[in-house]
Amino acid sequence: MELEKIWPAGAVDETIDTLSAKHSPDGKTLDLTGLLHDPLVGNIALVSSFGTEAAVLLHMVSQAKPDTDVLFIETGKHFNETHDYIETLRDQLGLTSLKLIKPDEKLLAQEDPKGELHKTNPDMCCTLRKSFPLQDAMVEYDGWITGRKRYHGGQRANLPFIEREERQLKINPLIHFSPKMIADYFIEHKLPPHPLLAQGFRSVGCAPCTVKTKEGDDIRSGRWAGVDKVECGIHLSPDGGLIRSN
Repeated sequence: MELEKIWPAGAVDETIDTLSAKHSPDGKTLDLTGLLHDPLVGNIALVSSFGTEAAVLLHMVSQAKPDTDVLFIETGKHFNETHDYIETLRDQLGLTSLKLIKPDEKLLAQEDPKGELHKTNPDMCCTLRKSFPLQDAMVEYDGWITGRKRYHGGQRANLPFIEREERQLKINPLIHFSPKMIADYFIEHKLPPHPLLAQGFRSVGCAPCTVKTKEGDDIRSGRWAGVDKVECGIHLSPDGGLIRSN
C-alpha cells in the first residue's frame, strides 16, 4: 500500500473513513478480524510492551490473524519477569512471528555509555532505546496495532479505533475497554497475568523507570514517577509531533 503523503492534523483521510465505515459502522465496536484482513490495511504489525494488560490484545490478534508480526522493543532495561512473560505468552498464544527490536549499539555507546541516561534525561533515553529503533523497524510496515485505551486518560481519552501517524495507519482495538473488561477477558480466555502484577506493578515498562502503585492510583502513575513525563514518545500525533499526556 502506498501511503507516501504526510497527513496534517484534521485532514480528511479517505482510507480511514472507508475502513471505519466497513469495520466500525457504529463507532462503538470494531471488527478486528475483518479489518486486519482488509487489503486497504496493508502490511501491519502489533507493537506490544508485554505489560500487565498486553495479553488481551495479543490473544485477540493471534485469533484474528495469527501470522501478524509482533514487535517488542528490547530496550535493554526491562525486568527479567517481562522476559519470562514473553516466553510464556509466546508458547501459550502460539506467537510464531515475534521480533525483538533493539537500539543501535553504536548510538548507545556514544550517547549513553554508562547506561544511566534515564536518570538525567529520561526523554532522550526513551528516544534512543524506543523511538529510534521502532521508527527503523516500522519502515517495512504500512501501520501498527496498539493496546492504548481511553481509560488511561490524557491524550488517550479521545482515541479513535483507526488513526494515522504520518504515512502509517494506527489501529487501537481496545480503546473502549475498561479495567473490568480487561480483567474479565483474562479470566474468560485463561490468560496468565504478568508476574509483577501481584507485586503491585499495575503498569510495567523499563525497570529503572517503573515503581509500584497503590489501589486507586492512576494505572500509569508508576511510570516515570516523580518526573514530568507520562509517555515514552513512540506515539505521535497525526502531524508527526510527540504526544504528551499531562
